[in-house]
Amino acid sequence: MISPDGASDPVRDGDAADAGSGPVAGPLADAVRADPQASYEQAGSAPVSGPRERAIVSAQLGRPARGEPAVVHTCAFGLPTVVRVSPRLEDGTPFPTVFWLSCPVMRSRVGTLEADHAMVGLNQRLHEDPELAAEYRDSHDRYVAFRDAQGDPLPGDPGAGGMPKHIKCLHVHAAHHLATGDNPIGAWTVEHSTPAPCPGPCVCEDEIDGWMER
Repeated sequence: MISPDGASDPVRDGDAADAGSGPVAGPLADAVRADPQASYEQAGSAPVSGPRERAIVSAQLGRPARGEPAVVHTCAFGLPTVVRVSPRLEDGTPFPTVFWLSCPVMRSRVGTLEADHAMVGLNQRLHEDPELAAEYRDSHDRYVAFRDAQGDPLPGDPGAGGMPKHIKCLHVHAAHHLATGDNPIGAWTVEHSTPAPCPGPCVCEDEIDGWMER
């Protein structure tokens, strides 16, 4: 089990490409890295995806991408890692989060953290550490402000992934952090789910073409 006390510090493999060096062919020992320039402003300025990019996200998810996705973080292969989505779907249904983790490798690695019951320890830390709780709450407030700026405010100003008092979904928090750099639980999750080894691009041209034809 991976301890949620933050004690371990993953060592990044030296053969991984440097962040910002552009797409590569792979395989890579460390395909996903946090962007030190990530911000709400940067995440909000990303354009809504065109047909091809939307097809890529659909192929990653294995279902049609919903909520007018916009890519806000990419991996070393230049493929989407996190997408921004509209607060409401086309029929008005509230979407569970503004930031969605699309990368299959990261979804799997974060899922392993959840299966190892990392959220139990993290929730305990959240209730015992006033500083962490305050940072988490402030992150929630900024998240809600950003989300509400994307469309009509949602009833009750709900957070995402259990925010601001609980932690319910590490995938949501990892996506939030990768997109904005503003989620302490997401930062922990990304740290403990990376390095993220990847054999190569997770979608091929045939898959993209297939989704574009649907």
